[in-house]
Amino acid sequence: MTAQSLPVARTLAGVFPWGNVRTVVDVGTAQGSVPVELALAHPHLGGGGFDLPAVESIFSRYVALHGLSERLHFTPGNFLADDLPRADVLVMGLILHDWDLPTKRMLIGKAHAALEKGGSLIVYEFLIDDDRRTHLPGLLMSLNMLIETRGGFDYTAADCMGWMRDAGFRNCRVVPLTGPHSAVIANK
Repeated sequence: MTAQSLPVARTLAGVFPWGNVRTVVDVGTAQGSVPVELALAHPHLGGGGFDLPAVESIFSRYVALHGLSERLHFTPGNFLADDLPRADVLVMGLILHDWDLPTKRMLIGKAHAALEKGGSLIVYEFLIDDDRRTHLPGLLMSLNMLIETRGGFDYTAADCMGWMRDAGFRNCRVVPLTGPHSAVIANK
């Protein structure tokens, strides 16, 4: 996951207004490349990653390797069963496409509940173009999710913004990132 997330995190560090953000938590963080890159680019940021308990030692080693153990911490949990950690910004990268529509909506709802007032949710994926015709990486990734998961699928930015609005988010917008990735960003 680090190979895919690292360039996205570096781009996110420059395209999102991090100046007034104190805490960011990467949901399904794996090794932790997203919070590490964000913290390296913005020395005022703290927060960390949320993932299954088995990932903690991998995350902690990676964070320590980058000298960020004082600012970034691991929160063990299962995002399907547990509440998400509270933060100013939550990031879900390549997470929602693994799940069916009710689970996607549930995870977005959990993010809304965990965010501070005025906080933001950043969802990045291989978003399919709204006409579902031209973004080949997104279309192929959706096919892959249909084959590999029980109910998972990729989606358009319009789909994601609709689910976010239904959960109570506002000011939804799409931000192109790097390669085939784009983000949908919404505020609470």
